[in-house]
Amino acid sequence: MSLQWYPGHMTSARRMMQENIKLIDIVIEILDARIPYSSRNPDIDDLAKNKFRLIILNKSDMADKAVTDLWIKYYKEKDIACVALDARKTSSAAKIMTLVSDVCKEKIERDRKKGILNRPIKAMIVGIPNSGKSTFINSFAGKSYAKTGNKPGVTRGKQWIRAGKGMELLDTPGILWPKFEDQSVGMKLAITGAINDNILEMTELSSNLISYMQKYYCNNLMERYKIDESMSIETALSQVADVRKCIKKGNVPDLDRAARIIIDDFRSLKLGNISLERPDDIKG
Repeated sequence: MSLQWYPGHMTSARRMMQENIKLIDIVIEILDARIPYSSRNPDIDDLAKNKFRLIILNKSDMADKAVTDLWIKYYKEKDIACVALDARKTSSAAKIMTLVSDVCKEKIERDRKKGILNRPIKAMIVGIPNSGKSTFINSFAGKSYAKTGNKPGVTRGKQWIRAGKGMELLDTPGILWPKFEDQSVGMKLAITGAINDNILEMTELSSNLISYMQKYYCNNLMERYKIDESMSIETALSQVADVRKCIKKGNVPDLDRAARIIIDDFRSLKLGNISLERPDDIKG
C-alpha cells in the first residue's frame, strides 16, 4: 500500500502560512507524542527558519512516558525547546506561557530596549492533521475558539486568537507534505489517525502495528489477544478474530474486521500506552 494524502486545501494552507510567517515571533509545532518524528512536517523547518521554535509533544497521555522522555532529550539536544503535555488539560497553560517567554526572551529584551513593553508575543500554531492543534489552542486560551474533532481536516482556514494579554495565536490548518519519502512514516501517520481512514487498507496497517508491538510491547498483545512474539502476522490476525468473535459465514475468520478492531483498540488505549518510534530508530 502506497500511502499519500494531500488534498487541495493543504496547498492553499501552506501558501497562507508562508504569507503570514513574517508577522510571527515564534512557531509552536504540535506533534503527536506517539510519533514525534513522523508527525513533523519537514516543510516546517524551512517555513520557520529564523523564528523562535517550540515543540509540544501532545497526546502524551497516550504515549509511552519513558520513550517520550527520550524524545524530549532528542529535540533539546538539537536546540529546540520541547515539552510533553495533554492539550485537553488547561493546567498546562501557565507552563507553556512561561516556556514561550523563555524561548522568546531575546525578542522581549529587544522590545524593552526600544521602550516597547508588554507587546503580545505572536505565535503560529502548526501541525499535521489530527495532532490536537485546536484542542491546544482552546485549552491554552481558556475558551472554545477553534473547532475540534477526532479526525483529520477539521481546521480549514486561519484564525487569530487572543490568549490573555501576553500572547496572540494564529491557528492554521493541519498540513501534510506532498510526498512521503519513507513509507513507514506514512504508515505511522495512518495508524495514529492523521490520514483519512477511507483511503487506507486496515489489514496492512494492523499487520504493521502487530509486528512493531511484537518487538516492543508483546506483553500488551498477550494480555489483550493472547498473541506472542513467535506468531506470524496472519496467525495473529486470526487470533484476534477468534478472541473478538469476528467470524464470517462458513466459520471463516473475518480478518478485515479483526484488523479494524486492532487499530481501534490502539487509538482508544485498550492496548496501553504505546509509542511507535524511538530516537534510536532515526537516522541523522
